[in-house]
Amino acid sequence: MEANPPVDFPLLGLILIVATLTAMLTRRIGMPYSVGLVLAGIILALTPTGANLQLTPDLIMQVFLPPLIFEAAIQINWKPFKREFPLLLMLVTVGVLLAAALVAVAMHLLIGWGWLAAAFFGILIAATDPVSVIAMFKEVRVEHRLHLLVEAESLLNDGVAALGFAVLLGIAAGAGATAGDVGMALARIAIGGTLCGILIGWLCLLVAGRTEDPLVEISLTMIAAYGSFLVAEHFHMSGVLATLAAGILIGNFGKLGSLSAVGRPMLLNLWEFAAFLANSFVFILIGSGEASAALWAAIPVAAVATLAALAGRAVTVYPCSLAFARGRLAVPWNYKHVLFWGGLRGALALALALALPASLPEREAVISAAFLVVAFSIFVQGLTMPLLVKRLGLVQEHEEEDCVTGDCL
Repeated sequence: MEANPPVDFPLLGLILIVATLTAMLTRRIGMPYSVGLVLAGIILALTPTGANLQLTPDLIMQVFLPPLIFEAAIQINWKPFKREFPLLLMLVTVGVLLAAALVAVAMHLLIGWGWLAAAFFGILIAATDPVSVIAMFKEVRVEHRLHLLVEAESLLNDGVAALGFAVLLGIAAGAGATAGDVGMALARIAIGGTLCGILIGWLCLLVAGRTEDPLVEISLTMIAAYGSFLVAEHFHMSGVLATLAAGILIGNFGKLGSLSAVGRPMLLNLWEFAAFLANSFVFILIGSGEASAALWAAIPVAAVATLAALAGRAVTVYPCSLAFARGRLAVPWNYKHVLFWGGLRGALALALALALPASLPEREAVISAAFLVVAFSIFVQGLTMPLLVKRLGLVQEHEEEDCVTGDCL
């Protein structure tokens, strides 16, 4: 077994300084924060010092993803979330499966990848990534319902992508691939992860209700965020859905008395800072990866992959939302356009790509394509999203109280 490389603390400090300066600069010039961080990562990688930290599946999934999911989840108000759930469920199940299938067929027929590699790429690139989407909406304040739809969908289909990827890993390892086997695996991973998050979140709230020490309350929410994720993953269930469930539970029931009046605002500030740190490191490390010269040789394949990913996103948004056109969950056309173009990809796609089995013949090609699709997503979609939202008349002129998705904590 290879020894883990020592932690480069000076480099960590440098990244934090760069992230802070980038936040100040991008806010001043009106550039999306995520774009500025990726550019900073590219520049950092090209300096003599370089960036020795590399994105790995464990780094993304076990360190960065839990705080990003939890910070978003605690701000989701259960009532509007429950109201929109049928629409969200359609988008993250039927929509993601259609998108993944379209991308897989395109990569198999147009590029010549094997069906397994094409299916892996389809599922990892079909879902939007909350790391990118949430970072974008920190900069662009939009109407409440649109914010909820984009953020909640990104969180839910994050879990769906991980579920699909886990099933494909089982198939690649020689596990049964019948419809019954796949269905049972999906149910166990999804339901088990959700119940795990609810159980750990409830236990943390139960303990929090016996103290009014805000530091203890903050510690308990940290346990809920990371503990639910790690426990679920340990038992081969969905850590993403576990952290999401724990966050929604604590965010909605914590304000009923389990969390003190002093602790609630401290919790929000702490988790906002944690999300800032996670976003900063993720996007800078993505930029560092994009600086690889070998990566750009994959541009022709990535061009096809990007077009397929956009087509898959269109299939997710427009037909699936059409099913609700005559009901109370009807989605306005300007919302649909934002859901389509705002379906950014980011760290989750890269984490899943890097976790591909070494036995997959097209592994390196899939990783390169994923990096470049993420680059297009961040630079092209990320830079144009603020303009699109403004042109569609969806920007909130005045910041409103509480969370944009409802009362939190």
